[in-house]
Amino acid sequence: MTKDIRKTGVSRRTIVAAGLAGAGVLAMPTVLRAQDRSLKVGVYGGYFKDSFDKHIFPEFTKVSGIAVESIAEPTGEAWLVQLEQAAKAGRAPADISMMSQVAMLKGQSTNLWAPLDLARIPNAGNLVDAFINKYPDGRVAGIGAVAWYITLVSNTDSFAEAPESWAVLWDPANKDKLGLLALVSNSFLLEVTAKTFMGGTAALDTEEGLLKALEKLAEVKPNVRLWYRDEAQFEQALKSGEIPMGQYYHDVTGLAAADGHPVRSTFPKEGGILDSGCWALSRASAKTDEAHIFIDYMSQPAIQGTMSRKVGTAPTVKRDLLDLTSEEFAGVSSEIDPIIPRYDLYQTKSDWLNQKWTELIVG
Repeated sequence: MTKDIRKTGVSRRTIVAAGLAGAGVLAMPTVLRAQDRSLKVGVYGGYFKDSFDKHIFPEFTKVSGIAVESIAEPTGEAWLVQLEQAAKAGRAPADISMMSQVAMLKGQSTNLWAPLDLARIPNAGNLVDAFINKYPDGRVAGIGAVAWYITLVSNTDSFAEAPESWAVLWDPANKDKLGLLALVSNSFLLEVTAKTFMGGTAALDTEEGLLKALEKLAEVKPNVRLWYRDEAQFEQALKSGEIPMGQYYHDVTGLAAADGHPVRSTFPKEGGILDSGCWALSRASAKTDEAHIFIDYMSQPAIQGTMSRKVGTAPTVKRDLLDLTSEEFAGVSSEIDPIIPRYDLYQTKSDWLNQKWTELIVG
């Protein structure tokens, strides 16, 4: 997950044995304490981890008796590297981790993820099929944990009318007004370009199609004021109107609007960009039973609804199973057919794409 704004401004805290009263644990007989079950769970830090610690993990512990120690994951692929190095030594810094789709693919290449047994996760049947991550041979590598949208955002003082299409990014009237994510692998702007101008992301199947998309995207460069890596920097500029339009996270923008800032998030007619994270089990973990119980719990429609309300994530389960009101659902998701990132390209053509991105887009 690339939502670094979630990693700023909030103190990190760790819950160990969540839901267990400390004095009560100390008073328990040794034989009972030896039977206590626990699980280390890696989640993105800051606001995101804080929300899980407060609203999700304690309830899981009450229901299951399994204590959760939450681990704040570092950004980018650093956590993937740490998990892989630890697994080679037979260790697991976290038993289960929330991993991006690109990290899931890279972890598959080294068999980092212990296969999950869907028979032991009956609630996995609630998920939209796209959120079941599988190895090429059909083994289940990960189960969709949460999803989030990147949408077209704008400052309402600067733009009285909400934009209707991603095509507005190319409008000459918006010269020097845009803030866009700086990396090919987290902006998904090639997919936006393909969906908006090339009939869909299947146009990216060939290098010829990728080059056409890159050339079309290059036309947006005069309109870009900031290619951002620091999401807090763009958020502040959006709020102030210094950079009045761009792409950003739907839920975070909604929180800013709720706090009274003049910002809006729009799902364009081509759809918002739907990104997601999976629960994945390290092959070095000895907590296979606890992991399956945890993933099954997190795949319940009621729990997905709680996460949407309390954490601000989009659900990974089917819409008709959720108890979210239309307003609550619209706060985190959309019925418009989304733009699904071409994660396969960032695995198979990573070096080539990064080179072309630097040459043609941000160079």
